[in-house]
Amino acid sequence: MSAQNHTPTTGTSHRDRTIQGLRDLAAFLEANPSVPVPRFSWTLGVPSGVSQDAATDLRQRADVDRIADALDVPVCDEISDGGHYIARRHFGPVTYEATHIPARRMELHYAAHSYATNLIAGFDDEAA
Repeated sequence: MSAQNHTPTTGTSHRDRTIQGLRDLAAFLEANPSVPVPRFSWTLGVPSGVSQDAATDLRQRADVDRIADALDVPVCDEISDGGHYIARRHFGPVTYEATHIPARRMELHYAAHSYATNLIAGFDDEAA
């Protein structure tokens, strides 16, 4: 088993450690061309948290708006179609994405999956 390089955590912020980790990963991949990378894309996702109500929705949308401004991209607003509120910027095959899932969308998700633990597929013992 090979040794792993760990960035010291004393006195550094999570943001600084993440940036250093990305640099370390890039250097490692560059130095080790036999190590595969995903063929299509990577996404660094920043979830806004679980929305509980309209007030939480407003705060989380404001966070995504702020991130969209920093990324210099428009917000992809899919809320009226039952979707998410997203700021996304591509850096080649690497994507930085901040997502807000509205409280109403979470309610629908929980309702749709509320019976999941009660459903059991009827596989017979001979099926592979």
